[in-house]
Amino acid sequence: MATQRTLILIKPDGMQRRLAGKLIARLEDKSLKLVGLKLMQITPELAKQHYAEHIEKPFYPGLEQFITSAPVIAICAEGPSAISVVRGMMGSTNGAEAPPGTIRGDYGISRQYNLMHGSDGPEAAAKEISIYFKPEELIDYEATLGGWVCADDEK
Repeated sequence: MATQRTLILIKPDGMQRRLAGKLIARLEDKSLKLVGLKLMQITPELAKQHYAEHIEKPFYPGLEQFITSAPVIAICAEGPSAISVVRGMMGSTNGAEAPPGTIRGDYGISRQYNLMHGSDGPEAAAKEISIYFKPEELIDYEATLGGWVCADDEK
C-alpha cells in the first residue's frame, strides 16, 4: 500500500445537515491524516474548473447550482491507499443503494445529495488537490500515533 493524498469535499448537503463533524471524525477514526482543511464557498468559476469534463453535459447546470449553494469543507487526507480507502468509506454514489456502514449508506438516501466527494484516482487527486489547496496550505507532519496505524511495509 502506497501512501497517497486525496481530495475530499463535504458537500453543501453535508454542511446544511450539520454532518461535517461526524464525517471528519470518520476519516480520523480510519487513521487518515488530515494535511489540509478549509471551509470555503465554491464559486461558479471554481465549479467549472473542478467539473471541467462535465460542463457540456445536460446535468451540469444543476450540479453547479448545487455545489455553489452553500459552503463546503475541502480536505486533503493522507494515508496508505487513501484514495480507495475513502471511496470505500463513502459507499455507492446513490445513498439508497450504499450499504450500511458506509457514509452514504448511514447518512444518505439520494443520488444527487450524496454528502461527500472523493477523488477517484491518483491523477484526479493530484489535479483536484491543486485546485483547492496551494502547496503552502498543505502541512506535512508526522502523526504521533502514525507508527501504530500500519506496519512499515504497508506504508
